Amino acid sequence: MSHATEEDVPVKPAAPFDPGAEATRATEAILRDTLHGSHRGVVVDSPPGAGKSTLVVRAALELAAAGRPLMVIAQTNAQVDDLVLRLAEKDPELPVGRLHSSDSDPYDKALDSLENVRKSTKAADLAGLDIVISTAAKWAHVKGVEPWRHAIVDEAYQMRSDALLAVAGLFERALFVGDPGQLDPFAIVGSEQWAGLSYDPSASAVTTLLAHNPELPQHRLPVSWRLPATAAPLVSDAFYPYTPFRSGTGHEDRRLNFAVPSDGSGPDRVIDEAAEAGWGLLELPARHTPRTDPEAVRAVAQVVRRLLDRGGAATSERADDPVPLTADRIAVGTAHRDQAAAVRAALADLGVTDVTVDTANRLQGREFDVTVVLHPLSGRPDATAFHLETGRLCVLASRHRHACIVVCRAGVTELLDDHPSTEPVQLGVTVKFPDGWEANHAVLSHLGEHRVAWRP
Repeated sequence: MSHATEEDVPVKPAAPFDPGAEATRATEAILRDTLHGSHRGVVVDSPPGAGKSTLVVRAALELAAAGRPLMVIAQTNAQVDDLVLRLAEKDPELPVGRLHSSDSDPYDKALDSLENVRKSTKAADLAGLDIVISTAAKWAHVKGVEPWRHAIVDEAYQMRSDALLAVAGLFERALFVGDPGQLDPFAIVGSEQWAGLSYDPSASAVTTLLAHNPELPQHRLPVSWRLPATAAPLVSDAFYPYTPFRSGTGHEDRRLNFAVPSDGSGPDRVIDEAAEAGWGLLELPARHTPRTDPEAVRAVAQVVRRLLDRGGAATSERADDPVPLTADRIAVGTAHRDQAAAVRAALADLGVTDVTVDTANRLQGREFDVTVVLHPLSGRPDATAFHLETGRLCVLASRHRHACIVVCRAGVTELLDDHPSTEPVQLGVTVKFPDGWEANHAVLSHLGEHRVAWRP
């Protein structure tokens, strides 16, 4: 009697990855737990460009359709207004309340043209509406109302736990959606005295929620529809090792072409490298510089100027024909506001307007075709905790749909080796992995494969 060997057993080929099917499967599981689960909270981790806002809008619509009025908590007025506009686009008949402050310009005036949106500074005026949306700061002042059965907390990782505590009495159950790789919530006071405590008010809402409720269902969105196939593997490995994701597009789905050929300069060569590979590193000579390094700032501005001068066109799954690479589809990211101001001035000198130039904090949640980044550690003599913040580099490296060009002085790898992390270890504090030191090394190692050395 013969026995089959391992070689005789046919190996079933792995099914090809279907991003649409994977995303749909994850979304349906999230909605099932939100609408029909027994837990008081559901947590969803979303990588950059995974459709977080789309999920929030869909969950809100399904809860409303099921006869369950809900409140939505976002972190900024811009996020609130964006959600109101998205809901109105999906269902123009749905009654939506926009709870706002009494400031002189409290909401986007585009909301005034929406007949289904009622706006007020008082929650009582919006009682009975299917959905009421506002910022966490505004909700914290709402008192004496009947609690909502459901809430959705958008950008939950940007919300401090003390802000969650301030609104927790307003709802019975909640869906928390956010990106764990982004910048931590901002605190204007030192938080060392609370480190290690389960109720640390400076920790993110999700961290504190899960510390007290580890049994809550946790989901993740598995596909980024923003990041191209050239970027998703690096960003996933470097910043999301525990919640990996894939790109929703393949290597052939997106292309960046230029009508004007390269002039052989450093900016043009790094543009061609990024167009081909998705990444480009324009490396200036090693030097310790002021924070607003004039050469690096000029290099950033020259890259942007050449991107526009060369008549770029982006081909993607969004359109049948190539779309011109215009100024509004390009962004420059920096670590500091004075760097952003210096870049704006340099761009103005070159006649460039309408290009978004801002810090990582203010670029969170935004999307562009091409980004140009001034590396946070470029020209620095030291590597501080601020510059090694994992979320800062993650934001800067994950805003693009086609290509990311990093401008940096040589020597950052050696700088990292000379400044290993020396933050004190605190008992009870969950170690954030990957830390900024590791993430910076991983990104620089990859960028090194796409380096263009240039002496301006």
